[in-house]
Amino acid sequence: MLTNNTAPFQSILFARSEDRRTTTTEPPFFRDLNLDQIVNAITAGRGHYDIKPFFYASLHDADAIEYRQQIFKDLEDSALLCSLRAFSKSMVEMREHLGWANRFHYRLQRQRWFLDAAAIYCDLIINLTNQLSRFTLESKGLLSVREYLSGYIESDHFLHLLQQTHKLNGDLAAIQYCIRIKGGGFSVRKLASERNYSAEIEATFSKFQQGSVKDYRAQFTESAQMNHIEAKVLEFVARLHPEIFSSLNQYCVENTDFVEGTIAEFDREIQFYLAYLDHIQKFRCRGLEFCYPTVSDRPSELHGAEVFDLALADKLFRADGSVVPNDFRLEGAERVIVVSGPNQGGKTTFARAFGQAHYLASLGLLVPGKEARLLLFDRLFTHFEREEQSKNFRGKLQDDLLRVREILIGATSNSLLIINEIFTSTTLRDALFLGAHIMKKIVDRGSLCVWVTFVDELALFGEQVVSVVATVDPNNPSLRTFKIVRSRADGLSYAMSIAEKYGLTYRRLQERIRQ
Repeated sequence: MLTNNTAPFQSILFARSEDRRTTTTEPPFFRDLNLDQIVNAITAGRGHYDIKPFFYASLHDADAIEYRQQIFKDLEDSALLCSLRAFSKSMVEMREHLGWANRFHYRLQRQRWFLDAAAIYCDLIINLTNQLSRFTLESKGLLSVREYLSGYIESDHFLHLLQQTHKLNGDLAAIQYCIRIKGGGFSVRKLASERNYSAEIEATFSKFQQGSVKDYRAQFTESAQMNHIEAKVLEFVARLHPEIFSSLNQYCVENTDFVEGTIAEFDREIQFYLAYLDHIQKFRCRGLEFCYPTVSDRPSELHGAEVFDLALADKLFRADGSVVPNDFRLEGAERVIVVSGPNQGGKTTFARAFGQAHYLASLGLLVPGKEARLLLFDRLFTHFEREEQSKNFRGKLQDDLLRVREILIGATSNSLLIINEIFTSTTLRDALFLGAHIMKKIVDRGSLCVWVTFVDELALFGEQVVSVVATVDPNNPSLRTFKIVRSRADGLSYAMSIAEKYGLTYRRLQERIRQ
């Protein structure tokens, strides 16, 4: 048990106990926004920490988000970041030693590795405490960690563990013994006055060495696991020093759970920050920016500068491609962005980037972009086109309507909706009728919405709706720029999609004429 010297510390992720909320289930919108790909990339190689649940639960309080942002700002100090990575690496080494201690066959070897694990633990705690004392920290989270560690290393629990560990290591290091081999057997006794002739023999023969010579010394393979001969030698040594090995046995019994639970949880939670910083560094190296967004549940305006799809950027960089960031802005009564334009022009990517930025901001993370002011949403809903399932006897239109109905039932004025290509299975007239009805519901609720659609008329709904268009190269309309700009919808996207669907584009007509 810890003494009262240890300052209270709860979490590096949650400022208050009521903020602590995690789930092991992906949110339903994750796949639509490709957030599953982002989280998989962030947590790769850290599976044993089980930190994915931290990315599944958004925060709904601006102070809780600020708590995490402050920690990220402290971690901009590369020396501090290096210290925490060293701490994490030492914790991995300590756990590896404990793992080996549980797998070894011979009891004395298990106990020795257990002692080594405890020694690593004591050293890493002292090192981290000393290093944190040298940094100027601003975040409440890291300040509370430093205060906790300062009290922990002075606690009776830790001081007793440290004293025992050092004494046992010293006693074991001082043991010397002699092995006498005769025939097929051997004996072990305490070292007396025997001389070690190895150094003298090497010195004697070194004078005859001329130039580089072949090394005839036998090479022994090293294995962590002792063989039965080594185990027997160790057993005899333990008989020669019963007090020391009895103390080692008692030490292992008394300190079975020497790792303080708070330390273990801090090691897990700090991976949330280290993993994300490691992930975004490769994008920063390619010139892409990340920012600390301002979040509010009642923003006077919303904007983002040079925002981009983090999942797509990862794919493009691996294929040696380039990323095209985009801007957005909503002011006054504006709450809905209608995205139109040619197919494959970046409309869905823009919608995903908008949704990703809001969700990553809700986790207290830096968001992809140069600057951002975002909504602190209560719920996030997505509606992306799905393939028809053979087991689902509903038609595609009916399925769309039922899904939208569920969204409208749950949406509030603080909800975020991302709608992508709805009602593509029906006629333009029906799509316009249904879309206008749904648009009215969204506007009446005051929900924030990005709606990718081929029905350009939806962009003319009212002052709450903003039209943005995916642009093409003015000199070659077949080339997409992937830039989304605020502009009046031109009505060409639906006509082009219909022409492509029925083979009526200029290129297809030319091919038919030649046949």
